[in-house]
Amino acid sequence: MTLRVDRPLRVVLAEDGVLLRDGLVGLLGRCGHEVAAAVGDAEALVAAVGEHDPDVVVTDVRMPPGFQDEGLHAAVRLRREWPTLPVLVLSQYVQRRYAAELLDSGDGTGVGYLLKDRVGQVEEFVTALGEVADGGTVVDPEVVRQLLRRRRDPLERLSPREREVLALIAEGRSNSAIARRLVVSEAAVGKHVSGILTKLDLPPAQDTHRRVLAVLAYLRA
Repeated sequence: MTLRVDRPLRVVLAEDGVLLRDGLVGLLGRCGHEVAAAVGDAEALVAAVGEHDPDVVVTDVRMPPGFQDEGLHAAVRLRREWPTLPVLVLSQYVQRRYAAELLDSGDGTGVGYLLKDRVGQVEEFVTALGEVADGGTVVDPEVVRQLLRRRRDPLERLSPREREVLALIAEGRSNSAIARRLVVSEAAVGKHVSGILTKLDLPPAQDTHRRVLAVLAYLRA
């Protein structure tokens, strides 16, 4: 299979899965592009970009050693150092922690985030790669939906009473102090706190200070 490309691209590819990595190398080669380096971890990705000065980077999100968000984190680092470096991220899921930062990096151009299902649609993938390399922005619709959900007001799910309790938590007040302030039982405050943490997708914590920091960190995000 041969697809027409407007210009050959020098690509640095980062993917820890050997079969997918080799498949992408073959696909890009058949499409007229040169894979200057194909690596399997985030540190090797950063080094390869410095060595080969590619036209575009293609990277997975989850890579060694932690298999969490190393690839996406590396992409954000690369865009900080080279704001105009085109980067296309491929992922099996949406990693919201760095996805928004990646899409906001540089001047917001030359960046893409596609779910790996798109790799199976070869023409779309190759077209997206070319668009990103030429300074365009390509984002999977599912990524957009999830980022929009994340960027909504995180307090909208809270009841008016829960908002009051949250405001007092943010001031560093204990459950007993909140109960006195609102003239309710301490058990009622505990129930509100539990509801707040659940609705804000925060794990419950034994330590009050860590709980306050977690809530404030979430609200600043």
